[in-house]
Amino acid sequence: MSKKVNIAIFASGSGTNAQAILEYFQKIDWVDIKCIYSNNCEAYVLKRAQNFGKETLTFSREEYYKSDKVIKHLQENEIDLIILAGFMWLVPHKMVERFTIVNIHPALLPSYGGKGMYGHHVHEAVLENKEKQSGITIHMVNNEYDKGKIILQQSCPVLPNDTPDSLADRIHKLEHAHYPPTIEKIAQKLHSKIA
Repeated sequence: MSKKVNIAIFASGSGTNAQAILEYFQKIDWVDIKCIYSNNCEAYVLKRAQNFGKETLTFSREEYYKSDKVIKHLQENEIDLIILAGFMWLVPHKMVERFTIVNIHPALLPSYGGKGMYGHHVHEAVLENKEKQSGITIHMVNNEYDKGKIILQQSCPVLPNDTPDSLADRIHKLEHAHYPPTIEKIAQKLHSKIA
């Protein structure tokens, strides 16, 4: 396999999903995670990236939406696939047009999606509505929050004594188990086009 699939990870926070992805792809030689991008210069994901020897790029809202800083950097790195791993900002139209972008959401879309529905906000809403199950949705990214084509959903029970934290723990386990191999499948399809 000659050409590698170059991946960029976008994250805003701690980066546990980014860590799971970095660990998973260490053993896959035809994929290269080139850079971790963040809109939060204090995000712990940047430290995780450094631990793996990965380049990082941080940017402001102005740079992200009103300049070509991020797109130019993606193009210089010859990125084939962008992975959102807890990234909170809507992706600009010009990026959606140019790149294959995948996101993970901590609920079973179309329920509990959209602007403001992330992290604990999702789990609190699920518990408030006394849902019997929750889960994860891996989906393509388009120009609206959480509206892209669904690739994979996995569910887990919501238990009577759950708190947002205990439900989040269960959801994180699903994310870490299913997101990396799903990314690999998408990367394989891209690789067959570029190899």
